[in-house]
Amino acid sequence: MSGRRAAVREKGLLHALGLGLSAGLFVLVLGLATVLIVVPKAAGATPLTVLTSSMEPRLPPGTLIVVKPTPADEIRIGDVVTYQIESGRPEVISHRVIEIVSSSDGGTAFVTKGDNNSEPDEAAVLPEQVRGTLWYSVPWLGFVNQVVNGDARSWIVPLLAIALLGYAGYSLATGLVEAQRRRARTRKARPAPR
Repeated sequence: MSGRRAAVREKGLLHALGLGLSAGLFVLVLGLATVLIVVPKAAGATPLTVLTSSMEPRLPPGTLIVVKPTPADEIRIGDVVTYQIESGRPEVISHRVIEIVSSSDGGTAFVTKGDNNSEPDEAAVLPEQVRGTLWYSVPWLGFVNQVVNGDARSWIVPLLAIALLGYAGYSLATGLVEAQRRRARTRKARPAPR
């Protein structure tokens, strides 16, 4: 095999490998977008990030949890609930229900405890504090969720947009150059008219 043929074959292999990696990365990003954005939105659920070790080992810090609204009468002992620390405030905790009790007004209340905590939470949780129950969790994706939805969002999103536009421009330019080279090779390979 000549050196030219070996170089062409190697270039073809590298091109195929690059296409495979690009396709794999695209599928991964599409899957992450589905898990992080599409499924929760479609179900009326909320993606949150576990920030503390109170629910280890099942839900370590950095885990993405998706919390689905659940009526209070469907919450059972053993369910992981996400609730407002104070009713009407945005801060939440996700802990496991260990007991269902009667509240002071005769309604239901939930005694909760972090799996990694030795004692139950101080105050019982009222139904109006509950934002929902754990629907599913994905380890490590909480860090991605924090970046996308946290303070870094103001610079991460534009940076990603610029990077994607740059990549698109690079792909377009290299494609055009390659097409020109191919046309030039084809012209050289044609026999001269007689």
